[in-house]
Amino acid sequence: MALMFTATANIKKAVSLINQLDVAKFPRLLQRILQKLHLRDDRSFSEEEEEMLQQALGLQGADLQLVLETTAFVLEQAAYHSAKPAVLEEQLKNIQLEEDKISVFVKAWAAGGKEVILKLRKRTLAPDQLESVNWRLNLQMAQASQTKMKLPNAMFELGVRHDDDTREKVRMEFTHDELYDFYSQLETIQEQLDSLGS
Repeated sequence: MALMFTATANIKKAVSLINQLDVAKFPRLLQRILQKLHLRDDRSFSEEEEEMLQQALGLQGADLQLVLETTAFVLEQAAYHSAKPAVLEEQLKNIQLEEDKISVFVKAWAAGGKEVILKLRKRTLAPDQLESVNWRLNLQMAQASQTKMKLPNAMFELGVRHDDDTREKVRMEFTHDELYDFYSQLETIQEQLDSLGS
């Protein structure tokens, strides 16, 4: 398997800091990060909790951030590669993580890795998702200033679901020409998606 981690200066420093952590405190830290990994914008710890962690772990603010970010990165890479616990163990040895910390990572990943991967797969790149499309056609035959006219238009109602599971209805109206232009743009997008897939 290809390397999941490259021993950059930041990773080396983070590994050194993680190796110095109390092995009794590390599993709870790791478990919390693992639980929140699938949440896009949520931090694993609040600011108050981070202050308490600094004191409990004996780390400065920047060092704690590096430990938290690197731990999350390790877990994200394990999820991205759908790494088996034995593969994760081997990869962590390659970056000089100590055996007791490797054991904590591997146990946590073996217990919660599958669930994290499933949650990450459900997470989308875009914060909004299209759930439904309703439409109707209208034909305007006259208006106050004009008696004989035919003005067709299409009305669309798009059901959109946001990341926080709230729903919204977006309404749009197109004339024939506007709808044709929109359709042409969708065709272009579809062609580009098809070319990426092949």
